[in-house]
Amino acid sequence: MSASPKIRIGTGTVSTHRLTMTSTAAATLSLPSHSLIFIKSNPFPSLRRSFCLNSPSTPAPSSHSPLRVKASSAEPSPSPGKGIENVVIIGSGPAGYTAAIYAARANLKPVVFEGYQVGGVPGGQLMTTTEVENFPGFPDGITGPDLMDRMRRQAERWGAELFQEDVESVDVKSSPFTVKSSERKVKCHSIIFATGATARRLRLPREDEFWSRGISACAICDGASPLFKRQVLAVVGGGDTATEEALYLTKYARHVHLLVRKDQLRASKAMQDRVINNPNVTVHFNTETLDIVSNTKGQMSGILTRKTDTGEESVLEAKGLFYGIGHSPNSQLLEGQVELDGAGYVLVQDGSGKTSVEGVFAAGDVQDHEWRQAITAAGSGCIAALSVERYLVSNNLLIEFHQRQTEEVKKELTDRDVHEGFDITITKHKGQYALRKLYHESPRLICVLYTSPTCGPCRTLKPILSKVIDEFDQNVHFVEIDIEEDPEIAEAAGIMGTPCVQFFKNKEMIRTVSGVKMKKEYREFIEENK
Repeated sequence: MSASPKIRIGTGTVSTHRLTMTSTAAATLSLPSHSLIFIKSNPFPSLRRSFCLNSPSTPAPSSHSPLRVKASSAEPSPSPGKGIENVVIIGSGPAGYTAAIYAARANLKPVVFEGYQVGGVPGGQLMTTTEVENFPGFPDGITGPDLMDRMRRQAERWGAELFQEDVESVDVKSSPFTVKSSERKVKCHSIIFATGATARRLRLPREDEFWSRGISACAICDGASPLFKRQVLAVVGGGDTATEEALYLTKYARHVHLLVRKDQLRASKAMQDRVINNPNVTVHFNTETLDIVSNTKGQMSGILTRKTDTGEESVLEAKGLFYGIGHSPNSQLLEGQVELDGAGYVLVQDGSGKTSVEGVFAAGDVQDHEWRQAITAAGSGCIAALSVERYLVSNNLLIEFHQRQTEEVKKELTDRDVHEGFDITITKHKGQYALRKLYHESPRLICVLYTSPTCGPCRTLKPILSKVIDEFDQNVHFVEIDIEEDPEIAEAAGIMGTPCVQFFKNKEMIRTVSGVKMKKEYREFIEENK
């Protein structure tokens, strides 16, 4: 192993990791950091509709600065914005966040691009998973979104820089590497690619017509919406994803049909037993999904199916269809630059995460077509981060960022901790009471976010929208509505899935935006209508 680089330590308060620090003991030169880790919109047309709310009776809200350790060099300090990062992590999920935790604890101060819409929501596939019962340390299980929240906070606590942005291009053909996101360009010396995988679609003839109007790839996000409650629903697929979604939907649906193209399930034995023994689930083997059937009102009313063994076609009555048919690796950014297999998975050396390009590593489902478990993804993220640290040291590229000792991090308040009283001078509110009061009394633009407790994308959108609202503070009111706590409000608003944002002004709804969009889209609309 090569000798470690000479290190000088600067001390002092740092407001940004690019700021040069000095010490009476030794002058330090600002050198770029040296590694990169990869992990892994369309605006809706304005809608104007009437939305009637009865007026309620009158009622009675530490960061720490790192110390930068710089390698000794005769090179001059780079100008601001032109530094080279130690490590950039593109993506998130168990692999990305674990890599961020290990890299941050190694004082690499990783830059993490969590993703935004490309390849799914930040946090990966676990953001659309109900109970995770096989992740060590949680004997009673934990929801996927909760697990990802904890991992994210842990990475942030140790100094990782997190950006909810999509990476648009990557250049690993020359060193240092270049990563360009929707809002910034970053230079770096190493990469861990952990962009995960994306849910596949069936490509039915009428799929686009009924997407989010009857067809969904996320039971957790949309299952609780008024569109699907107490209805007959169907899930297509035969693996763990499909069986889990079918079982989850039984909480809300009148009955669930599981459509399996083959003559047996591919799911784990435990999941097979749960589905077969659940009286609210009917499994249809040798059944292929052909298209969506609608009624005279243009609403989804059934699914056209065909028996693969007899060729017989029939229509299955159902108001919703959920996909659970597998995933494709999100490796498009590396095509033509890093060696991939026939299915698009990144090829890595066993036990190291190394790809065909020196300094580029991969972790998680983007390189794992066999196991695809949260714990194996986390393990590969750990390996990738340790490999990056070793790579930086052996190539004399390492710049360390030491954390100041701070008091214990306080636990974040839960939604239930937030005071329930209403004050119109406050910008942010929650619940139908606040919405009714603001609807009738507020002269400001009102932004309403509809969420559900198990919706992973909702957790992604909340901090994004919150930051935008903070920018306009006294010009806008914000209300969060939980569609399970206030189903009548969601139904009156015509909410078919979460997350969904609606804007009101002067008692009129002026726009609906479904899903998670770029910050600038919300910002521009508020600026135009405040």
